[in-house]
Amino acid sequence: MAARLKEKYAKEVAPALKKEFGIDNPMAIPRVEKVVLNMGLGEAVANPKILEGAAEELSAIAGQRALVTKAKKSIATYKLRTGMPIGARVTLRGDRMWEFLDRLINIALPRVRDFRGVSRKAFDGRGNYTLGVRDHFIFPEIDYAKTDKSKGLNVTIVTTAGRDDRAKALLTELGMPFAK
Repeated sequence: MAARLKEKYAKEVAPALKKEFGIDNPMAIPRVEKVVLNMGLGEAVANPKILEGAAEELSAIAGQRALVTKAKKSIATYKLRTGMPIGARVTLRGDRMWEFLDRLINIALPRVRDFRGVSRKAFDGRGNYTLGVRDHFIFPEIDYAKTDKSKGLNVTIVTTAGRDDRAKALLTELGMPFAK
């Protein structure tokens, strides 16, 4: 069974974008390429055990095993050395990506306290959107009892749009709740 959001993209979103931007070539229609979830943990320098729990939680959120990332440079001020584990990340593509986006838009974001929409200014100039989540408890997969404290994560939605206006139209059509 195909993902619900993927079907919506194929039946409603792609034709609407094709008409809105006057695109003739179906391969030029903006689409979501991948979603990257990143959790950076500065506390992992002092307490490496935190990283194991964070990687498990990120894996539960994504439905795919998280990769532990290591520091690329040494920073003496933070007692950080090259190669020390410092965070976790997951790259989602295909059906898992569509399922995650559906859960993010329809379940997780509405659970944010005093939610008024996501920022319209978080585009990078090339059609990619980055969303910062302060509290990972908004995802229903996380069990409060097993987690010691709240962690933040970044969600980067990479599109083939190439321009911010097209990427914004794509995400709006998919149901991303942008702030007024």
